[in-house]
Amino acid sequence: MKTYNENYLELSKKTELSFKEWLDRHNIPYMYIQQDPETFSTFFRDFNGKRPDFMILIPHFGSIFVDVKYKKLTEKYKDFALDSIDAKKYSVLQRKFNIHTWYAISNDDYEYKTWFWIPASKVLEEGLPKYVSSKSRMDFIPIKLNKFIQLSIEDSLDKLFSNIID
Repeated sequence: MKTYNENYLELSKKTELSFKEWLDRHNIPYMYIQQDPETFSTFFRDFNGKRPDFMILIPHFGSIFVDVKYKKLTEKYKDFALDSIDAKKYSVLQRKFNIHTWYAISNDDYEYKTWFWIPASKVLEEGLPKYVSSKSRMDFIPIKLNKFIQLSIEDSLDKLFSNIID
């Protein structure tokens, strides 16, 4: 029988691969960032930084970092619980290197055909107050579903960027 961590790691990997398939389907150029600790630069070790899963390359614009997450909506409140320490680390990464950092969330309930996007900076703005998980004992920030930009498997980044301006 798999432990909770083993099962979560397996689901996280499946979510990342599904996201990669979505990028490939829409011919979106990206770099999939290796997450093994020995591939971290010393900066990330000293900085105690967090590395996103992908760098999406947007021609004639630049790039964005994306951290892909397997998350379920909480049943009671219909929100996604995001780790507050990770959100702070991504906010620092974004400010330090001027590369916008986003979360893209999906799960098997949506068959990985719907992605919920939110900038890391917005998590810190929208997600107050923060709470402590009864399972992990870690601080988390609940973000209501209506704060995310929702993309289907058929949508491309055009929809994401058109919703940023609204």
